[in-house]
Amino acid sequence: MEVKRQRSAEAGRTRGKGADLLEVLGVSLKLGLTSFGGPIAHLGYFHNEYIRRRKWMDERSYADLVALCQFLPGPASSQVGIGIGVVRAGLLGGIIAWLGFTLPSVIALVAFAFLLQGFDISGAGWIHGLKIVAVAIVAQAVLGMGQKLTPDRGRVTIAVMAAAIALSWHAAYGQILILAAAGVIGLAIYRTKPAKGPDLPIAIGRPVAVFCLALFFLLLILLPLLRTSVEARGFAIFDSFYRSGSLVFGGGHVVLPLLEREVVPTGWVSREDFLAGYGATQAVPGPLFTFAGYLGAMTSGIWGAVIATAGIFLPAFLLVIGALPFWNGWRNNPKVQGALTGINAAVVGILLAALYDPLWTTAILKPLDFALAAILFVMLFFWKLPPWVIVLAGAAGGMLMEFM
Repeated sequence: MEVKRQRSAEAGRTRGKGADLLEVLGVSLKLGLTSFGGPIAHLGYFHNEYIRRRKWMDERSYADLVALCQFLPGPASSQVGIGIGVVRAGLLGGIIAWLGFTLPSVIALVAFAFLLQGFDISGAGWIHGLKIVAVAIVAQAVLGMGQKLTPDRGRVTIAVMAAAIALSWHAAYGQILILAAAGVIGLAIYRTKPAKGPDLPIAIGRPVAVFCLALFFLLLILLPLLRTSVEARGFAIFDSFYRSGSLVFGGGHVVLPLLEREVVPTGWVSREDFLAGYGATQAVPGPLFTFAGYLGAMTSGIWGAVIATAGIFLPAFLLVIGALPFWNGWRNNPKVQGALTGINAAVVGILLAALYDPLWTTAILKPLDFALAAILFVMLFFWKLPPWVIVLAGAAGGMLMEFM
């Protein structure tokens, strides 16, 4: 009888873990099909789906995870998604969350590489409508996170100063320095606050974390050295895209000049095809780093796309998995919590700055653009319609405005 009960309990645990993995896959795949607008907008989509609707994580934990991923090199929004998947369903959950969020845009961009080379879609009305969708999504994220993370004048001041500096200083490491300065200010002002908040359930041991961090640095050092003696094109592709994913801070558009230097001077991709692929990337949902799939396909077909995509995202995996097991101890330390209080306020400021530039400045070009953005915001924030409805409405609105 006891054996039967044990077998029943083990089966229940298996079914529970399998159900969690399927849930992560379904939600992340939906986000991968509907998350337009770049990394800042993705954080808004994640906040709406994972935090507001499903409550997989509390507001403070989400903000802390965003702050951690902003500090790490690589695609910040993808790293946040991986982290949420790990919290929900372990290491395999993180992998599945990344696959669901990433595969739709990789498949679409590989199709662009084979079927739509040189076709200019950057000025299409529906693409402009999707940029306006991103404005509404980020506006909702700024408002929602601001209410939670900047409740007093000290944190409002930090957020506004962070936004002002982010808008006036566009250095590659500017965002990292802003967050670091906000952490120092938060440590000075809020360090006496008691630690609070639930621990993130991280089912990854510290030995695994240390291994991932060591592997990250080992690959970063050894791949360029071995490239001179390994003649395989696939090895060179992996090295180029791994370094690009390892050395970019802020993610998103910041990676484009790094990729251009890797693929255009080498003759792998022409400048015209590079720009055509960049235009196509704006038309698909998901992380901008999936541009690597297009470039890899242009270079060496399907296998090139697989190698380039794996290479550019592998650093994100290694760094997130390496940092998360240490995160609960750091974030619940009173001093660290004080620093995170300032950092979280700065994250709101950085989101506010991104709402203006590049989103507002590239999407809101005339009164009709503002009108559409306002309508979409009301649909999202007050009517609480699902994001895919907002995406379709924005694309349709953008197409309609072409005739007005």
